[in-house]
Amino acid sequence: MAPITVIETITITRPLKVIAFLCGALALALLVMSLASTDWLLAHGWRQGLFLHCVDEMAERPLPFGLEEKVGCYRVRDEYYIQFTAALCILALATDVFATLLTGLGLQSGDPLKKRKYYRLAISVMLASLVSALVALVLYPVSFARELPHGNRSVWEFGWAYGVAWGAAIFLFGASVLLMCDKEAEEVYYKERDVHLAEKSGTN
Repeated sequence: MAPITVIETITITRPLKVIAFLCGALALALLVMSLASTDWLLAHGWRQGLFLHCVDEMAERPLPFGLEEKVGCYRVRDEYYIQFTAALCILALATDVFATLLTGLGLQSGDPLKKRKYYRLAISVMLASLVSALVALVLYPVSFARELPHGNRSVWEFGWAYGVAWGAAIFLFGASVLLMCDKEAEEVYYKERDVHLAEKSGTN
């Protein structure tokens, strides 16, 4: 009997895509931690986040920037750079979620055309997330430097939340680079295999 050619579809997961997905997920976790923390800016007995600032019991008086609040946490000051930084970090978080989701959909899909569309869109969205995070991280200290004469403190420190946000930016950069380096790679291959009719009938 003449053999029958059978075409098998083989899906190979690209390791760079998987690493990019993990980088996006780690950046997401770090951005959430950074947004939720009040430890962006520290002085003795006082700390400031993107949404709240807190006064400790041991805080020296007068408080920075003419504040007259008691012990506890309060809504952050209405300074433009704090609001813009918060908005940019939220934008970075939202776009990172979208880009990571697109990368995951690309890994799951078996259609080469859909994979390519998912990955190309993921690159653009991930770069937008990276740019948002970098602008926020540069805007915050540069703008705060203008407030130093009114800070009423001689020693200032950037807290761990600001460092965590930089960690998120590094992972976003890594995810963007990995997606761009591997954007043209095919993940679906086809293999031809000859099957004899006698073998096929025997298996039935």
